[in-house]
Amino acid sequence: MRSLLLVLILSLSQSLIAQTISDLSYYLPEDVTYDSSIPTPKQVLGHEVGEWHVTHDKLVFYMQELARASNRLSIENRGATFENRPLLLLTATSTENHQNIEQIRKEHLAITENGGGSINVQKMPIVVYQGFSIHGNEPSGSNAALAYAYYLAAAQGPEIEELLKNMVILLDPSFNPDGLQRFAYWANTNKSVQLNPDNNEREYHEVWPGARTNHYWFDMNRDWLPVQLPESRARIETFHSWMPNILTDHHEMGTNSTFFFQPGVSSRVHPLTPKNNQSLTAEIGIYHAKALDKIGSLYYSEENYDDYFYGKGSTFPDINGSIGILFEQGSSRGHLQESENGLLSFPFTIRNQFTTALSTIQAAKEMRVKILKYQQQFFKEVGLESVIGRSRAILFGDQKDASRTWHLAEILQRHKVKFHELKYDFRYNGKDYKKGNSYIVPYSQKNHRLIKAMFEKRTTFTDSIFYDISAWTLPLAFNMDYTELRSLQNMGDEVKTLAEPEGKIDDQSTYAYLFEWNEYYTPKALNMITEKGIRAKVAKAPFNLNGTQYGYGTIMIPAQNQDLDPEEIYGFLKNVSQKCNLNIKSVNTGLARGIDLGSNDFDPILRPKVAILVGNGVRSYDAGEIWHLFDTRYKIKLTKIDLNYFDSVDLSKYTDIIVPSISGKALSKPRISKLKNWVKDGGSLIGYRNTAEVFANKDLIKLEFKKDTLKARNISFGEKRDFRGAQETGGAIFEAKLDLSHPINYGYLHNRLPLFRNTNIYIKPDKNSYNNPIQYTANALMSGYISEENLEMLNNSVPFQVQHLGKGRVMVFTDNTNFRAFWYGTNKLLMNAIFFGEMM
Repeated sequence: MRSLLLVLILSLSQSLIAQTISDLSYYLPEDVTYDSSIPTPKQVLGHEVGEWHVTHDKLVFYMQELARASNRLSIENRGATFENRPLLLLTATSTENHQNIEQIRKEHLAITENGGGSINVQKMPIVVYQGFSIHGNEPSGSNAALAYAYYLAAAQGPEIEELLKNMVILLDPSFNPDGLQRFAYWANTNKSVQLNPDNNEREYHEVWPGARTNHYWFDMNRDWLPVQLPESRARIETFHSWMPNILTDHHEMGTNSTFFFQPGVSSRVHPLTPKNNQSLTAEIGIYHAKALDKIGSLYYSEENYDDYFYGKGSTFPDINGSIGILFEQGSSRGHLQESENGLLSFPFTIRNQFTTALSTIQAAKEMRVKILKYQQQFFKEVGLESVIGRSRAILFGDQKDASRTWHLAEILQRHKVKFHELKYDFRYNGKDYKKGNSYIVPYSQKNHRLIKAMFEKRTTFTDSIFYDISAWTLPLAFNMDYTELRSLQNMGDEVKTLAEPEGKIDDQSTYAYLFEWNEYYTPKALNMITEKGIRAKVAKAPFNLNGTQYGYGTIMIPAQNQDLDPEEIYGFLKNVSQKCNLNIKSVNTGLARGIDLGSNDFDPILRPKVAILVGNGVRSYDAGEIWHLFDTRYKIKLTKIDLNYFDSVDLSKYTDIIVPSISGKALSKPRISKLKNWVKDGGSLIGYRNTAEVFANKDLIKLEFKKDTLKARNISFGEKRDFRGAQETGGAIFEAKLDLSHPINYGYLHNRLPLFRNTNIYIKPDKNSYNNPIQYTANALMSGYISEENLEMLNNSVPFQVQHLGKGRVMVFTDNTNFRAFWYGTNKLLMNAIFFGEMM
């Protein structure tokens, strides 16, 4: 009996070792020989694939060594992350193709251009873009890239030779270098010699904010369409340079899950995606199923995940004539963890990713002509649609804000969408469009479906469940005036080079300088001015001076009674105007129509010192978006105070404290008391999203909420999940009316503002209308999905409130005004709360 027990223990131990320390043969196909001159990962890195989590620097080193050793691989660095890590791309194809790679690229692009439908594709290579681990703590993909790149470089025989002859593989081994590095550090430093699969082991529980995100805590798998981050910009440039036929995106999911491959839920596909796209995705899926069957791995398809938001890596290709494929592997979140399906080892997760990387190129090889013809047909149909709409276009702009207009045009340019200058200023549908501040986008161009996906508003859907947001209308996100044109008579020259707007200042003044608050970078300018110690004031009422009308929020800088002399002030403001793309007016009199420059309706601006609470309990996405806004856009120093040491921090030095979406448990009674005392002493406390409820529950602010009273009637247990899911507001756009005289709305040109929201928090308006400076209209839905019950509660509710507490004030936003770095249109609301909070 004892000997039998010993045998069982030894057998179990060997099984664990086999799962956790596997040599390369565990991953590679059988019956394939390999070139011994090509270094294996272990020969370069010193460990087997999956024995340790590869750090990004080691990943880079191995890919460089492979490219040096193999004439099948070339490598390029397309840029750098925020942490200055390289954004590598390997190109794998036959030696002969490498010698003619630029010609192959051009010929491939030709089938997507006008007239490309007549090109013979029978002998044309197919292009496959394979990317790994866009979420840094989903590392099996990038670790699989080690074995996969080795296979492409070293495998021998007619099968791989034939495959590479007919294919160009664009291999992105790490979509998220900063996140991958962060997670590898965590998993490796918490690894034990005796691997412990207990779910409670520290190795499987990252510290805040986790490694899913990039440096600024963004989920980069939502940035394929907005392209606001450097990693995304490199990917999108590669995509449009090649227009791949297939793009794969390797992810991980919960530990108790198995393996998912697309297609997803059929009713949750965007209407602009062709039906044949999903048919081909399903056909490719057969290859994945066969490959996973062969190694005995469980999997599923056509569940859970959708193909709706074009900002995701597996969906973005679908609007561009390609086929996007999502892979989701149950995550070991370390080296070995217990799961419902038995012990889940890191090597096992890597093998599934490796296996489906191979099944993808096997499908591409077998379906090559069919998929190339699909791409041809896609652009042929788009071309025919463009002919129908050849006299139609989209006009967008902002007469007062060239920078915001420029940033929207920048997105179009990155996606190779053509746009034109105006011939001259003109008025259309009651809005003024100014040359230099506005552009025209003709529908008649290569991919007008992509244009439609960017600009359309949609409020009807075949399904009420969304994996992500249901609306992203770009001109609404940018708060742009926009309309559809039926004539191109006002369309000027195509913009070939998009020059950033240039700021300027008039001649030197001995009296004062003025700039309106409408431009996007005015907060950056005002911060530079206050940091320099220059006195500035803000207008609380409109006025007219020297024939120019100035609105609420206009900034005035006196030329006299400053610490700097007039010449120094002028030189400094000239620099400010250039760095902030801002036009600054010189005036030599204070006499105006409306308020004069010496009026008490000009309030002094104090230099802000801002902190933000971060750490356990805070939603890292929201905190990261605010950090990014302050740090990269407005160049304002922002102190991140972790809740771990918040209790010992002296808050008296801060003028403003921002609390992103936070759990009520994170703000204990002593912490609330500390914040309350700080506010009473004159601080401004700004809360976002569910923090409004937390503040109200903790008696920091008095709010009355509208609450859902919906009951499930005739809903079966099997329908329960969908019933609840239909009440989620995953992300939609709503119209609010503004009181332009209120400081929170300074700088806005119109009294209507599109707001993004993905919460179900509805505040009842205050009984005094002047306390409701932002209020949803009676029919607020502009684009996206919201249930009828929630829309009824949202209409006429208020997304912002401010109340005094002692000498200070508490402000709350129910909506995210800084969403994913591309919601430019509402960024100024937070800046107004910072700079003008004392006036509220």
